[in-house]
Amino acid sequence: MTEYRPKTLLAMSRQIAGRLVTGPVRDRLIAVADVDPDQVTTDFADPDVAAALAEAEVLYTSWYCPPITAEVLAAAPRLKAIVHAAGSVKHHVTPACWERGLLVSSAAAANAEPVAEYTLASILFANKRVLELAALYRDKRTQLDVYGLSSGIGNYRRTIGIIGASRIGRRVIELLRPFDLDVLVADPYLTEDLGVLHVGLDELFERCDVISVHAPALPETEHLVDAARLARMRDGATLINTARGALVDTEALTAELTSGRLYAVIDVTEPDPLPPDSPLYDLPNVLLTPHIAGSLGGELARIADLAVDELVRYAKGLPFEHGVVATELATSA
Repeated sequence: MTEYRPKTLLAMSRQIAGRLVTGPVRDRLIAVADVDPDQVTTDFADPDVAAALAEAEVLYTSWYCPPITAEVLAAAPRLKAIVHAAGSVKHHVTPACWERGLLVSSAAAANAEPVAEYTLASILFANKRVLELAALYRDKRTQLDVYGLSSGIGNYRRTIGIIGASRIGRRVIELLRPFDLDVLVADPYLTEDLGVLHVGLDELFERCDVISVHAPALPETEHLVDAARLARMRDGATLINTARGALVDTEALTAELTSGRLYAVIDVTEPDPLPPDSPLYDLPNVLLTPHIAGSLGGELARIADLAVDELVRYAKGLPFEHGVVATELATSA
């Protein structure tokens, strides 16, 4: 337990708080901060939280935290830090926060882990054609000639492409190291050696058996995966998207998948959700999941614990281990 317990206010949806701030996490939060874990706000203008906001030194935020505007900051004269128990801070940390000089931390590193794990599983299953063969087995309900069906199937020496050397992209690269796979990465901002081959985006699309998208959603990355790049993919290759739906041209991808030429694992879409009549729901070469790659269930405790760890560091006068810098937001999620 720290001796100094900064006054802290929770800002997120009450539903998220009910899943995030529970059990040991709740006990730790109370131990390290002067906080009422039952007082949760999604509206800084709510008169019921005015007194707590005026006294708050730290905002412990998560999904559905409202924007922290100049007006909010005027009502929070003692606020010095924002500890975000989730990923991106772009939705609620406004320019006014940086102008005020607030310290900001994010649990994006903790949220990256389940996304990377989902991606690893998707890559290994995609190369093994698990979904396709499972569906065939379910249909035939008898012993299959798996050796006769398995030409070109398997993970040995397959080539995997990672789009974006983001936190998640780097973690996927690390998780792939124990396997006999050739890994390529494409990222125009990458300057360091990640121990894999750094190539241009078009070359990556031409060479890879599986391509996984981990770039941030920025104006310049909208429809990064377009019809022209999809056309460069090998017949039978798989596209995985756990990043943002806007990175992929849905119409172009749907055309390729409907033709049966490509496979896909899609956790995020544009629009989100897809309309009920989208063929992607029914195509046998598509695994479509409802944005489940990120932290869910027990995985939320990893995020909450990291955020509490950051509160401990703040209370001790130490810099955040997972601090966010305003200048990095232009090229990050």
